[in-house]
Amino acid sequence: MIGQVFVTEFAKLRGSAVPWVTLAAMLCGPAGIALFMWIVLDPARAASLGLLGTKANLAGLEATWPAFAGYLPLVVGGSGLLLLAFIVAHLYGREYADDTSKNMLGLPVARGWFVVGKLAVAAVWWLVLAVAAIGEAFVLGTAMGLPGLTTELGVRLVTATLLTAGASFLVCPIVAWITIWARGYLAALGFAIGMLALGDLVSHTGWAPWFPWAIVLTGMATPGDLAWASVLVLLAAFAAGLAATVLRLVYADNP
Repeated sequence: MIGQVFVTEFAKLRGSAVPWVTLAAMLCGPAGIALFMWIVLDPARAASLGLLGTKANLAGLEATWPAFAGYLPLVVGGSGLLLLAFIVAHLYGREYADDTSKNMLGLPVARGWFVVGKLAVAAVWWLVLAVAAIGEAFVLGTAMGLPGLTTELGVRLVTATLLTAGASFLVCPIVAWITIWARGYLAALGFAIGMLALGDLVSHTGWAPWFPWAIVLTGMATPGDLAWASVLVLLAAFAAGLAATVLRLVYADNP
């Protein structure tokens, strides 16, 4: 059953512009980092183009591979809190927007499989976006001739980015639950924006290791830096969101 749901969900995406929109949005992150590093490398030209090279220098940004490796996981993690919310809201909310929820829930398939299948599609979708961001980072950094790239640093960049992407994914089932509960996109997207703002606020306090969205935003999802307590918090958020989504779909009155 899970295989059938998985294949069907991917078939729905064929010809849709949504995956391409999310890819374009993701690729803006590494491009933005590269832009600021180019400003640091050539502040005179950047200033002539109105890009405020002086302010970029005052920010202490270094145009090096270690700096790129430090910023990329933060960008992917932060964008993941919004992009993943958009992806999950689309996968679950389109059934209500297209008025196909009755058809979906009337099929001889356990409702829980729809939750798991859509979440699996979101995981593959998100992995592709994260890998694309990593690939773009290597291309842009190489094109600019950034110094400091080593095999060890390259492995750390890939590992840290994928771990942060995984941390972002662990909070997305909560968005799925809100989408099904509200039977639409807007509540889920509003929740994601609110949690992003709250996570940024909490990340400046001592509670950051205990708040899932702050864990992602503070960049703790890097090799050796993610405390076990934070891992458990993220796993608990994933389990709670998944269970709540399945229960809502199975037991709630879904017209």
